[in-house]
Amino acid sequence: MSVLYKHTKGKLPIFSFVIVLLLIGFSQKTDAQFRANWLSAGSLHNWYSEIGCEIEVGLRAGAANQQLGMRWPGIYALQDMQAAKALWIGVKNFTDPRGDFWDRKVVHVGPRVTGGGVFFPVDFTTISRFDVPVIFVDGDLQFSESPMDIDEVDPAIDADVMIRNIVNTQIGLTMERRIKQFSVEGHDNYHLMEYIFTNTGNVNDTPDIELPDQTLEDIVIFFQYRLAPVRETRHLIGNHTGWGRNTMNDARGVSGIDPDDISIRAQFAWHGYDPTKAVSYDNIGAPIWYQDPPGWISQDDTTGRLGAPHHGGVVTIHADRGPNDPENDPAQPSTTTYVGSGDRLNSGNDPYNPARMREEYDLMITGHRTPRHAWAVEPSGDFAAQRVNPSLGTGGGYSFANGFGPYTLGPGESVRIVAAEGVAGLSRDEAIRVGRIYKNGALSDYEKNEIVLTGRDSLFQTFQRAIENFESGYNIPRAPLPPSLVEVNSGGDRINVSWQPHPDARDIKAYRIYRATERPDSTYYLVHEASPNEQSYDDHDPIRGLQYFYYIESVADAPPGTPSWMAPGGELVSSRYWTQTYDPAFLRRAPGETMADIRVVPNPYSISQDRSVRYDVQDRLAFLNVPGEATIKIYTELGELIRTIEHTDGSGDAFWDLTTSSRQVVVSGVYIAVIENQATGERATRKFVVIR
Repeated sequence: MSVLYKHTKGKLPIFSFVIVLLLIGFSQKTDAQFRANWLSAGSLHNWYSEIGCEIEVGLRAGAANQQLGMRWPGIYALQDMQAAKALWIGVKNFTDPRGDFWDRKVVHVGPRVTGGGVFFPVDFTTISRFDVPVIFVDGDLQFSESPMDIDEVDPAIDADVMIRNIVNTQIGLTMERRIKQFSVEGHDNYHLMEYIFTNTGNVNDTPDIELPDQTLEDIVIFFQYRLAPVRETRHLIGNHTGWGRNTMNDARGVSGIDPDDISIRAQFAWHGYDPTKAVSYDNIGAPIWYQDPPGWISQDDTTGRLGAPHHGGVVTIHADRGPNDPENDPAQPSTTTYVGSGDRLNSGNDPYNPARMREEYDLMITGHRTPRHAWAVEPSGDFAAQRVNPSLGTGGGYSFANGFGPYTLGPGESVRIVAAEGVAGLSRDEAIRVGRIYKNGALSDYEKNEIVLTGRDSLFQTFQRAIENFESGYNIPRAPLPPSLVEVNSGGDRINVSWQPHPDARDIKAYRIYRATERPDSTYYLVHEASPNEQSYDDHDPIRGLQYFYYIESVADAPPGTPSWMAPGGELVSSRYWTQTYDPAFLRRAPGETMADIRVVPNPYSISQDRSVRYDVQDRLAFLNVPGEATIKIYTELGELIRTIEHTDGSGDAFWDLTTSSRQVVVSGVYIAVIENQATGERATRKFVVIR
C-alpha cells in the first residue's frame, strides 16, 4: 500500500484515504517517463530515478525545475543544490549481440541524455522499516514538497527507508543500487548508496540473456555531480548560480595532492564568490540584504541571513579491489577530476559514436587532476579571500567527477561500490545570526567567509558518520517509532492535536509537541510534553487570525554508549519529518450568539456549479454560527434521519461531507437540518437543497 507525501491544496476526506491508496500509486514520472521517488524521512531530501541516475531537468519539465534535489534542511523552501548528475559506464573490446566490435563502448545516463534505450530499469521499489505515519489537518491529508511513496514495509531492512533500483545496460552489465536513509539525529543528512555491478549478459529489460559468455574488460564506472548551492539565492546573486557557474569544487583522499584530511575520499562543493554580480557586499555564502527580484525573497527576510552556507558532496566508503577480492581498495576512485558542465562531451552522448566514446573513455581514466578546481581558482587555498571567478571563463562552471576501475568481470562476476551523498553547513539560526552581524558591519568580509567555510568541517563530520555507520554493519541506535496517526483540528477556542502510538513502538517515555506560527518553515517551540499514555492535547494559546503548524516527536532513552551528538540529553527522538504538518490550523470563527444566526452555505448546493462560487473546493456544506457544542441531525424531506454530526470543537463552524451515516453520497433533493445546542437544549431548523 502506498503512502502519499505531497504538499497540495487538494482535499481528501479521511474516509476516502484508503480507497485512494488502493486505486493509485504516487511514484512521479520523470520527463523521460521514468518513475522517480523522493527519500525525505530525515533532513536531507533527494529524488531518485529508476533509470539509475538523476539527470538535468530530470524530474519535472522546465528550466525552473533544473535545480532540484539534495535539499537540506528539507523543512525550508528552495534549499536544493543538485543541478545534474551523470553515470557513464565504459568497457574495452566489446562485442554486442549483433556481432559488432567496439574497442571502446560507453553507455550514458545524464547529465543531459536520458539513458532511454541504453539503460533498462527492471526494479524500482521503495521500502520502509515500519508503517509510516498518516497526518491530517482539519481532515486534509498532509503532503510535503518531497513526496515519498512507500511500496513495501520490511522490518528487516537496515535503514529506515530504502530504494532498491535494478537497471540492465546495453553492455550486459547490471547495476543494483540500494539507497538508504536513516532518520536518527546525526545520521539524517546523508543518503548511503550501495552499488553492485554484475556481468549478467542481459542487455535489455527482458529476462533473456543475450551475452552469456562475454567477459567485460576494463570496466570504468564514472559519476559526475553538478552542484549549485542553493536554489533560494539563484536570483539574488544571479540566475547563472543555479547552474553552478560560481560553484567551487574540491576533493580529498589522494596522498601527495590534497593539503590535508586525506583519511576520507570525498569531493564536495560550495557557493563561491561571484564577481559578476554587482552587489555592495561580498557574496560568499549569499547574504540576503534585499529583494531581487521582489517576491522571490520576502521583505522580512532581508536582515542579512546567509542564504547559501551549504557544503554538499559525496564520500567513497568502500570499493572492491576486484571481482574475487571484496577488500576495500584505498586506490579507488582511480579518477577524481572536474569537468566543464557545459563541455561538449556532456551533451549529445551517443553509444554508437566510436570517436566520441574513445574521448569519453579517456576522460574517465584521467586519474587525479591537479590542481583541484578550487585550488585552480584560488592557488593559496585561502578560500575566504577568493575573488577569481570559479567559472574560469566557461559559460556554465564546473562539475566534479570520479571514476572507479578498471575492473574486468567474467560472466556472473560482480564488484561493489559504497558511497554517501550528504549536505551540511551552518544551522538556520546560525546563518541568521552571522548574516545579521555581517550586515550590521560587525564582521569583515573575510571573517564572515571563514565562518561560512566551517561548513566543510561539518560535511566531513557527516561523511565520517556515514563511514562509521557502514563499518558497524548499520548497527547505529534507532530512533523510537513516531505516532502512526496524527490529527490536528482547528477549533473555536483551541487547536486539538491527537495521535495514536505506533503499534510496534517500545519504551516510549514521552511525546513532544512543537508549534510554529504563520509558516511551516518558521521557528518551532515546544508547547507540550505528553506522557506515554496521553494521546491528545488541547492547545489554548493560539491567537485568532494566525496560522499554526505542528510536529510530534516520540522520545525514548538512548541505549548506554550512544554518542551524545546522536542523543542530546541521553535521549533519542523520532524525526520531525514523519509528523510535520504543512497546511495551517487556526482558531475558527466564534460560536454563534443566537440560534437565529445559523446559516447553511451554500444553499442550494450544486455539484455542477463552478468551484469558484462554492464554499470550498471539497464537496461539503457548512453550518455557520452554530453553538460551540451542538448536535446536527440531517433528515430527508420525508423525515428519514440520514446523518448525525456531533460538533464539539467550540467553534461556530460545522461541516457535512454530503454522505449518509453509511457513507453513501446523497441524491438530489430537499433536506432538513435540526441543530440542538447541547448546553441549553435550544433547537433550530434549517431547510436546504442539494442538486447533483
